[in-house]
Amino acid sequence: MSLAITDGTWVRLRYRIRDAQGELIDEADHELTYLHGEEDVLLPAVEHRLVGQQAGSKLNFQLEPEDAFGDYDAERVHLASRAHFPEDLEPGYSREGLPEHESDGLVYTVTDFTDDTVVLDGNHPLAGLALRFEIEVLEVGKRQFSSE
Repeated sequence: MSLAITDGTWVRLRYRIRDAQGELIDEADHELTYLHGEEDVLLPAVEHRLVGQQAGSKLNFQLEPEDAFGDYDAERVHLASRAHFPEDLEPGYSREGLPEHESDGLVYTVTDFTDDTVVLDGNHPLAGLALRFEIEVLEVGKRQFSSE
C-alpha cells in the first residue's frame, strides 16, 4: 500500500498553473520536493488538497484569489522618485519596501518609469487572479532522521 501525504511526509510533485481562462502562467512544468506541513512553500489551500493523496495521484482544481494570492489592492501601488533607483532600471526590478520609508515587509516591483518617476507595485504578480492547478504526485516518503 502506498504512503499517503500527511504532515511530516516528504512529497515530490510536478505542477502547472493556468489562469481562469486556461492560459499557462508559465510554460514550464515545475517539480517541487518539500516536507508536507512543515515548510511554507505551498499555498495553504493547495497543501490542504494534497492531504491523503498518494504517488500517482493527479489533481486539477481552481483557487479563487482569496485562497491564492489575494485580491489586487490598488493602495499597494506607489510612485517614487527615479533618483532612488539604479541607472540601468528596467520593469520587473524588485526591492523590499519603499524608498525613504520604513520597510512594510512587502516586495515592490517596478511596473513602469519615466525620467522622474517610478511606479512600484506591492501586489503579488498573481494577485487578483483565479488560478487552475494541475498537480501530479510523483513520490511520497517518510521523514528520515539522522542518527547523529
